[in-house]
Amino acid sequence: MKKWLIPAGVLAALVLGAYIAARTMLLAPYDGKTAARVYIPADATPESMADSLRSAFGPSYGGKVARLLRWSGTEPSAAHGSYLVRPGTSAMRLSRNISKRRQTPVRFTFNNVRTLNQLADRAGARMELSAEDFLAACDSMLPDRGYKGRAEFPAAFMPDTYEFYWTASPAKVVTTLADARDRFWSEERRAAAARLGLTPVQVATVASIAEEETAAADERATVARLYINRLHKGMKLQADPTVKFAVGDFSLRRITGRHLQVESPYNTYRHEGLPPGPIRIVDAATLRTVLAAPAHDYLYMCAKEDFSGRHNFAVDGATHMANARRYRAALDRRGIK
Repeated sequence: MKKWLIPAGVLAALVLGAYIAARTMLLAPYDGKTAARVYIPADATPESMADSLRSAFGPSYGGKVARLLRWSGTEPSAAHGSYLVRPGTSAMRLSRNISKRRQTPVRFTFNNVRTLNQLADRAGARMELSAEDFLAACDSMLPDRGYKGRAEFPAAFMPDTYEFYWTASPAKVVTTLADARDRFWSEERRAAAARLGLTPVQVATVASIAEEETAAADERATVARLYINRLHKGMKLQADPTVKFAVGDFSLRRITGRHLQVESPYNTYRHEGLPPGPIRIVDAATLRTVLAAPAHDYLYMCAKEDFSGRHNFAVDGATHMANARRYRAALDRRGIK
């Protein structure tokens, strides 16, 4: 029986070729111009994981990483997570990161958020959890922190940039966000709120009205103190932003009698005191502004007739009515209904 013998030189060439091919695959760099990220969900299959890698990084590099993961026996369930790849990262390094589940955190940044549902939607868009998961975590966790239902929940959060793993649990996300808020409320700041006759949640509520009332940051202290003055005198706040919140239309440019009749605990033209909770999630800077707002005697405010976004302030009703007439006349001239 003939035996086929491979010459030593040929065998060496084959081994060298295999080594070069393997090394080329292992060290193949990601050649994208910018960083890219892959998301591997909990229910991924080997095929869908490979598809995700090719879609995120291109068929060549993504295909190499997929083969390395297959050869290493990495199951998709063990790779569950999100991984960032920067230009030049080798396929071997990425495959190792995935096989060892060394996730890259995602940044969750939010600002200009009015409602709890909007915050939940943003969290769901940035992480694996759903908006419903986020809201359920709020419902189960925040009452134990002293918040009385969803109306007060916006006071538990503060706009900023946070880092989470994409797979972070809803409880982890809510805890991290609420802990940041709690760190803000030092004993000194709680004492400052008490001197104003307010709780931290009430300070957030006043601050939210001030933020909605004026885009001019240097006016917010004056606006906040005006509403605190009205509270102390037992006057209705009569704050237009709370009416917009009650109506559910923040684009309103003119509040009419029809809007003022809307029945809602947020309609401060109909109900005394503060609304049930903040009408937006407020910045830490605005909270500090409210706590440090200097005393004044203003009780009335009206948007300036030049549509600058700023306000005329008044101590007495007669001056306020004169300011209001000028503003209404300006609205009429522009045809704003």
